[in-house]
Amino acid sequence: MSATIIDGKKIAQDIKDSLVDRIQDLKSAGVEPCLAAVLVGDDPASQKYVASKGRVCEKLGMRRLVHRLPAATTQQELRDLIDSLNADRSVHGILVQLPLPRGLDAKEIMSRISPEKDVDGFSPVSLGNLVLDRPGFLPCTPHGVMKILESAGVDPSGKHAVVVGRSIIVGKPLALLLLRKNATVTVCHSKTADLPAVCRTADILCVAVGKPGLVTADMVKEGAVVIDIGINVTAQGELTGDVDFASVRRKAVMITPVPGGVGPLTIALLMHNTVQAAGQQSSRRFMTADAYAGDGN
Repeated sequence: MSATIIDGKKIAQDIKDSLVDRIQDLKSAGVEPCLAAVLVGDDPASQKYVASKGRVCEKLGMRRLVHRLPAATTQQELRDLIDSLNADRSVHGILVQLPLPRGLDAKEIMSRISPEKDVDGFSPVSLGNLVLDRPGFLPCTPHGVMKILESAGVDPSGKHAVVVGRSIIVGKPLALLLLRKNATVTVCHSKTADLPAVCRTADILCVAVGKPGLVTADMVKEGAVVIDIGINVTAQGELTGDVDFASVRRKAVMITPVPGGVGPLTIALLMHNTVQAAGQQSSRRFMTADAYAGDGN
């Protein structure tokens, strides 16, 4: 048995292609979707991620802003920048690249981003909407996993999904999205007893820990769908996931590679959220202008 390798690049490209007409419609109406990225410090991985997101913006014809701040930036300086971006009507989405340098409170900064511009989906309002099953921006990486399952024809309903990792960025929101689709969800973490045994019960196994090769073939049930969300850089500078791809693909029915799996979906859905934010903000602005005009007649 050899697993079908899920092509995340193609799914991501389909999403980006679907945005082209919407972006042109907005620009024709005088609205240029704009994503503002905030990069604090000189972490090489963070710089790479921000650059890749910027390239996709340009290819789609969207405007991008990058605010590069030194690692010595204070919490108040970062607050002030977020406040200015919140107030800037030409900016529709705000992305603060994580992790922030030590000494900065990421949760407080994410809470400061206006919910209507929280295209990363990490603010308390966005996460609260997710918990309450209300409309709102979904965190891009977990949403990307769901898009992969949908594209691959995998219906989570009634299946046992195991999520390895409980971060706010991936693990917790992914568990909630799987619950929305009626999966029975188990969330594992560093304190989970007998992790291999729990993983072997999974029909859908999603791994987002940041430890290369954590999941090996003996931890995977025959015929499972394996989604590798981990991104790690080897000593040779190569990207690898949390799953031992070579061995696990011989037991799984489907598997995502690293790179080329979930990663491209994260960026594509960030663009999707930004375009959606631009449309929502412009609609509200036009509605407000019409209301004021009506009051004067």
